[in-house]
Amino acid sequence: MTQARSAAHPALVTLALAVGAFAIGTAEFAAMSLVPFFAADLKIDEPAAGHAISAYALGVVVGAPVIAVLAARIARRTLLIGLMAVFALGNALSAVAPSYHALLLFRFLAGLPHGAYFGVAALVAAALVPADKRALSVARVMTGLTVATIIGVPMANWLGQAFGWRTGFILVAVLAIVTMALVALYAPVGEPSREASPLRELGALRRPQVLLTLLTGAVGFGGFFAVYTYIASTLISVTRVSEIWVPVVLAVFGVGMTIGNLGAGWAAGFGLNRTAIAIMVWTAAALAFFTTSTGNLWTMTLAVFLIGLGGGLGSVLQTRLMDVAGDAQALAAAAHHSAFNIANALGPWLGGLAISAGYGFPSTGWIGVALSLGGLAIFLFALALERRSSTPEVRSA
Repeated sequence: MTQARSAAHPALVTLALAVGAFAIGTAEFAAMSLVPFFAADLKIDEPAAGHAISAYALGVVVGAPVIAVLAARIARRTLLIGLMAVFALGNALSAVAPSYHALLLFRFLAGLPHGAYFGVAALVAAALVPADKRALSVARVMTGLTVATIIGVPMANWLGQAFGWRTGFILVAVLAIVTMALVALYAPVGEPSREASPLRELGALRRPQVLLTLLTGAVGFGGFFAVYTYIASTLISVTRVSEIWVPVVLAVFGVGMTIGNLGAGWAAGFGLNRTAIAIMVWTAAALAFFTTSTGNLWTMTLAVFLIGLGGGLGSVLQTRLMDVAGDAQALAAAAHHSAFNIANALGPWLGGLAISAGYGFPSTGWIGVALSLGGLAIFLFALALERRSSTPEVRSA
């Protein structure tokens, strides 16, 4: 931690980490926006194409804890570079996938380093600042992801429309290689803790507050993805606008995410738990509004922006995990992204079921409301359990 704080250019460290977040965000969200296009090219229906999103998410779920445990004694900069190398490979292979099943495999491979990268990047960013600024520092790294939804995703969607969906994955592979160079240049060298070990990291899973915080993210963020995955399809099939509007609406969503992420990071300095509760309530309300907004481009764009504002939940829960994980920081930080990608798999799957059952694309909003409120209930239970404990693990409210 001392070495990280003494880095000559902490802003450049944050920038390097944020570029990686930009690459990952572009890959994750652009794939969702390209669902109608690779579905048509690979001759599958859109709910089936959504399984490619779930395959990536499954890669994150599996990769994050496994890599965090096995790489406990690897220096963080070395680990970040290696993770980006695997990410670049997975996306390059996705760009040349010859079939639907090959695409599923390559999206799974691309997802493996996602959670571990964000987890390690969050720990590096938090080490650059005093304790009360951690959430904001993590939010700045995560801004790379939210800016990706403004610039990277619309760019990948435009490339997909103009030159074929495969070019979107080529763009991501190039961004991953750029990240490798920046991290090598600017991230502190650091040394792994001498006490670090796989067994110590696994200790995080014995802490009830760690598990409940992870479950909050896995359920509570599912509603966000249930809607986002099918935004392009909803615009084309329900709102009935030209495909040229899809990147515009996705960019508006990204603006909402960026504002929400930075706002949540700032608000968390005054009350971490209250901020998390407020975000989940807000998201449920915005998702309910979405169900009535899809018939008009302007009301749907407003709904998408309001949903995007709820994107700050990730940084808030990431910071809470740092408080409750004790000395098993790496696994808890990485597992956070496993949890969010369980949400990324759960939301599109449930949304796809509702669509396939004949309820239409707007019904994904109601799936989202149920998931957001479910996450809120889990979080409130965690806080109640914490208050009853004679030795609470954290007092962040």
